[in-house]
Amino acid sequence: MAIRPQQARPVPEPLVSALDALRRELGIPDDFPPDVHSAAIAAEAASRSHVGDDDAAERADRTDLDLVTIDPEGSRDLDQAVFVEPAGDGFTVWYAIADVAAFVTPGDPVDLEAHRRGQTLYAPHQRTPLHPPELSEDAASLLPEQVRPAVLWRLGLDTSGELTSTAVTRALVRSRAQLSYREVQESLDAGTAGPALELLRTVGLLRERLERQRGGVSLRIPEQEVVVEQEQWLVVHRSTLPVEGWNAQISLLTGIAAARLMLDAGVGLLRTLPPATESAIRTLRTTARALEIPWPAQTSYPEFVQGLDPEIGTHAAMLYTCTLLFRGAGYEAFDGAPPQQPEHSALATPYAHVTAPLRRLVDRYGSEVCLAVSAGRPVPDWVLTALPQLPAEMAASHRTASAYERGIVDMVEALTLALHVGDEFTATVVAVTDDAARGTIVIRDPAVEARLAVPGLPLGGTARVRLVAVDVSAGRSEFELVPGSATP
Repeated sequence: MAIRPQQARPVPEPLVSALDALRRELGIPDDFPPDVHSAAIAAEAASRSHVGDDDAAERADRTDLDLVTIDPEGSRDLDQAVFVEPAGDGFTVWYAIADVAAFVTPGDPVDLEAHRRGQTLYAPHQRTPLHPPELSEDAASLLPEQVRPAVLWRLGLDTSGELTSTAVTRALVRSRAQLSYREVQESLDAGTAGPALELLRTVGLLRERLERQRGGVSLRIPEQEVVVEQEQWLVVHRSTLPVEGWNAQISLLTGIAAARLMLDAGVGLLRTLPPATESAIRTLRTTARALEIPWPAQTSYPEFVQGLDPEIGTHAAMLYTCTLLFRGAGYEAFDGAPPQQPEHSALATPYAHVTAPLRRLVDRYGSEVCLAVSAGRPVPDWVLTALPQLPAEMAASHRTASAYERGIVDMVEALTLALHVGDEFTATVVAVTDDAARGTIVIRDPAVEARLAVPGLPLGGTARVRLVAVDVSAGRSEFELVPGSATP
């Protein structure tokens, strides 16, 4: 599920009290304490007085790079700017990341509040940012035509897209433009994109191919997304644009480069996911047989997944079953011996979070480790002191973010359905419990996922369901099966 960053929107009346209650239940603050705002304003002023100065000998002036940001429309917290250029037979990827440490001092009010929050939370009517908006949406954000401090990655790739060199330094940069995914995709499709964006597509495609070759898996499941259209809140199913995948590959590339630096140095913080067990793969093969989806013995799990089409009911059910293998992601901090299991199994490689420091606490620390390692300096003590506690802090913030997003989606689903009690819908059965006593259904329009306590539902099949009750404040919608309508 996803909630897109948007400008502030009025909350539909039926959701006002329910959203307030959800935020209170999860302990989500409405604003920053006054001392945090004051510290952010002071940091912004101090930065303004130094930008363009010799305040840091290590901060090179790289405002010559033709960097651009590519984000959802309406975004203000711009973490990354990218520029891809040819280099001999290969490519150079320049990736500028907002340098939060230029504004936040360890132990200051902004830092302490960031540790309490862990990450930015999104809702259709507001953001709950990790850092005060004076920084996250202004002074530290890589807004267009603004000179900004950044952590600048220089990644060398060969002709196949393999990483051949990594360097990371502090720099001053200036983004040339703030682009949206849709306008970049449209310009690429129309052949009007500039050379750098064409190379972004080229590198993105190469990196996607390498991911498949090493056994990485990306599940192509249309995600539920809350959007606002003409002041109405809606839940839709949205498939990502190709450019979103190519842009994500640049972030993944940087995270892979960061993980290599950390592992070579014996210190850092990895994003990990345990490998799938043999029993889990056997379960998936059993499900594939039940759905009558061919899975030859010689075909690997990644190859099998790549051939699934989410628009086909049985394939959609198979993809939902595959999400079971993506549970258990977390962070592993180390200083000395690396983790016993350092890989992120969905990526089939070690990986670290370093590219979203405005929105995710852990990335600031990952960046500092990489900067120190790349420069041949000791990792700062304030980073080493914080590393052991970061996995637990991030796990707590992820639980809050998941509960918040799920709660909002459930409420908007119920609001969308409120006038349709008694109506019938066609649903796809995408999951069934082990005892076959109940299942999960997906309705395409409106985009609803719901549980159905009916024995014997046909996994991957269709069913007609009737909406029998809605509780908007509780985010609950209740369906029943229309007798005789379930078909394999």
